[in-house]
Amino acid sequence: MKTISDLNIHLYTDGANIADMLEMYKRDYIKGFTTNPTLMRKAGISNYKEFALSVLAAIPDRPISFEVFADEFREMRLQALEIGSWGKNVNVKIPVMNTKKATSYSLIRELVSENLNLNVTAIMTLDQVEAVARAMENAHDGIISIFAGRIADTGLDPIPLMKEAVAIASTINPHLKILWASPRELLNVFHAEEAGCHIITATTDILKKLENVGKNLEEFSWETVKMFYNDANAAKYSIEL
Repeated sequence: MKTISDLNIHLYTDGANIADMLEMYKRDYIKGFTTNPTLMRKAGISNYKEFALSVLAAIPDRPISFEVFADEFREMRLQALEIGSWGKNVNVKIPVMNTKKATSYSLIRELVSENLNLNVTAIMTLDQVEAVARAMENAHDGIISIFAGRIADTGLDPIPLMKEAVAIASTINPHLKILWASPRELLNVFHAEEAGCHIITATTDILKKLENVGKNLEEFSWETVKMFYNDANAAKYSIEL
């Protein structure tokens, strides 16, 4: 297994808690940040723009993805242009389709022509990957976010799909980056590396487990036994013998 310093993949933090984001910003191996309306709602964010601008003021020099939340493509375009104006390090997240299952490919192509850096999100099939890559074939930069964790939740192994996605995107436009989204455990970082993905975004809780990479398993076993013992004592459990 590789160490953190050996990884080629870029590690992004996924979340909407500013304190967590700033803590991860201190770590050089965190190369960027992503968020979405669901994470923002869970974090209690009530003012979208205010939150985004405060994050960008604190983190001005690493990529940060903010997502549109309109469902009609005309309004989605206006939101994308507004969000893209907030900073040079902004990637505008566009969902691969809207709630009516209408695909976003035409909008993506239009926004690329307006020089927006996009992060196309909620992708789960190779047909979607190819269509998005073709819509972004003239982009100087761009991210294709594939929800590998959700694919795995259906019982499918996402690694072969991710490998194929990398091949498809690189053939159409070598500037495009494949992002492994919705990881479920730290091991997914190494899965994404194996698949050739350019980026993986993960919650702070998962990324904090990086300190365990390369850890001696005998020591880890001993620490686990001590944890059980100390917790039992703290709970004052007893069994009459």
